[in-house]
Amino acid sequence: MPSNRLIFLVDDDPMYAEMAMAHLANDPRNTVMYYASGEECIKNLYNEPALVILDYNLNMNNSNAEDGMQILQKIRKYDPEIRVVMLSSQEHYGVALQTIAKGAEQYIVKDPTAFRNLDAIIQTLG
Repeated sequence: MPSNRLIFLVDDDPMYAEMAMAHLANDPRNTVMYYASGEECIKNLYNEPALVILDYNLNMNNSNAEDGMQILQKIRKYDPEIRVVMLSSQEHYGVALQTIAKGAEQYIVKDPTAFRNLDAIIQTLG
């Protein structure tokens, strides 16, 4: 049996996070850790996640908190090999290009195909 895949889900929308966690839990190989803030995620990177799913619009309602791009840069600084997928409701091509240029592996829009797209990426983890 394949080993567990540790996946960090970082999203400040509890309703969306709950749906995503329920979906990801459908595969028994996935162990999902949920963080409502990027700072929590950064503090736990020592657990060596196989994948970080990071909300681009993280903390939009809290001007003192870091956004998804700032957290992405911190993850890259901590370990450039950690796979990061940016997840967002932003459908702008320029935003997607910017996140990939800064080190995100993929940019997935929060639309009806989001979970299917995440599944395809997760399957590449082994």
